[in-house]
Amino acid sequence: MLQNSNRHLMGDALTTLTVKELKQLENRLERGITRIRSKKHEMLLAEIEYLQKREIELENENLCIRTKIAEVERVEQANMVSGQELNAIQALASRNFFNPSMMETGAAYPQPDKKILHIG
Repeated sequence: MLQNSNRHLMGDALTTLTVKELKQLENRLERGITRIRSKKHEMLLAEIEYLQKREIELENENLCIRTKIAEVERVEQANMVSGQELNAIQALASRNFFNPSMMETGAAYPQPDKKILHIG
């Protein structure tokens, strides 16, 4: 009986069924299709909701990454400027514009040897 019922649901062995039985089978199939469509619709809505939340998460992550990239670029640009200033100072020092002993002792001017001068 169960095998016959499955065959009927699959559209096989229908010749032995009466019009009333065919109508009942049709109603069963329509109710089943309605439940299947309802479940499919429910699953699609859940998937859409998940994807919308995921889209927002990805947009936020993208914004965060763009902010970090901009920050890194600003730091790199600031370091480049500092590096250029350091290079200029090193270039001046290599041309002996600065006396290294002045920089070490902190003296503004070199002190000459003290000699006693006698006028006579």
